[in-house]
Amino acid sequence: LFTPETPVFLLRFCRCCTVRSSLLDLANSIGSVLPSLSRPANHSRIFYAVMFDAGSTGTRIHVYTFIQSDSVELPVLDNEMFHSIKPGLSAYADFPEMAGHTVRMLLKVAKKTVPRLEWKRTPVFLRATAGLRLLPTEKAHALLNEVQHVFVESPFLVTDNCVTIMNGTNEGNVCPPSALRGSTSFMGILDLGGGSTQITFLPRLRKTIETVPVTDYVARFDIFNTTFELYTYSYLGNGLMVARLATLGALGGEGLEWQVFKSPCLPKKFRDEWSFGGVTYQVSGDPEGYAGFKLCYEQVLKVVKGIIHQPYEIEDSNVFYAFSYYFDRAVEAGLIDGVQGGTLEVRDFKKRAKEVCNKMAKYPLNSPFLCMDLTYIACLLKDGFGFKESTVLQLTKKVNNVEASWALGATLEHFHNLKIH
Repeated sequence: LFTPETPVFLLRFCRCCTVRSSLLDLANSIGSVLPSLSRPANHSRIFYAVMFDAGSTGTRIHVYTFIQSDSVELPVLDNEMFHSIKPGLSAYADFPEMAGHTVRMLLKVAKKTVPRLEWKRTPVFLRATAGLRLLPTEKAHALLNEVQHVFVESPFLVTDNCVTIMNGTNEGNVCPPSALRGSTSFMGILDLGGGSTQITFLPRLRKTIETVPVTDYVARFDIFNTTFELYTYSYLGNGLMVARLATLGALGGEGLEWQVFKSPCLPKKFRDEWSFGGVTYQVSGDPEGYAGFKLCYEQVLKVVKGIIHQPYEIEDSNVFYAFSYYFDRAVEAGLIDGVQGGTLEVRDFKKRAKEVCNKMAKYPLNSPFLCMDLTYIACLLKDGFGFKESTVLQLTKKVNNVEASWALGATLEHFHNLKIH
């Protein structure tokens, strides 16, 4: 699993890890991390883990099966079972018991995947991201307490701090940077969720590190007797769904349910309800005004300009891997295949945004936000991060047949940190 030939796999799935030792140390420590497991005839070690990703727009479960042939060899991911449910837990901010019901439903996937004899030895975790970070503290804690209760009553292994909210720094972290060593292309990753967006790459120029606004933009790793410095940051409030709210002018107001939020980014004759984070908004186009790409871009630019830091060397970048809503909207816009993914340049998002926004009447009503979303992505990449229009984006949903998520890296980190006997 962990080889220099799979740099993207390492990058993507080790997000949110803070590596404290080499991967070989991690492999050697796994034997003392979990209780004694049954071994097949060839003495390979088989173990399981369940990780919940509580995102702003949905809750996902990853059930991992690992095989370790020998205590001195690295563990190999043998299988992943993935399932998701919408909406996210934050939609139940006033009804925590509904969040518990969501988790119970997803735990059925784990029970079907993990052999019954291994349930009590299989750790279960939940990490919440931007959706819960955006909630008032007391409501977020009520949701986490409900999830903790569901975990305790389940047959799986419950440990300290198994239900928590990830901070923005951890959500943006990537490991291990050594996977990029020797690469001929400047490579990084971009992630666009509902509540936040992340950028991570291994700088080539010292000035990139020296010119960051605050030290939170830099993560340092000691791996293979070498110290690496990554540029990595998570922007809370700049995910696609929250960007919609900001563009509509619906962030942080009172009496939102009585207002109708209009935008030139929406079809003129469109009017409907839209829900996010447990709140329903009345949204519409402006039937008496103008609509189209130019006005939409001006509106979206206010959400990005002056908020997103432009890394010093980003204009010289060659290839970035883009996940989540970057992928989803590219598929919806017909830019890439929904199964195979594809390669785009930054300019392709802007070009398609112009086409969609200036011909909104021709697009189906089930995609009323496509103009706004594509325009935001184009603006975020160009005016936010500062990419050149020719920068290549590799968009994919899965890597090596595993769902693209930080969850695998977080799971391995827990194996390394837990002291279970």
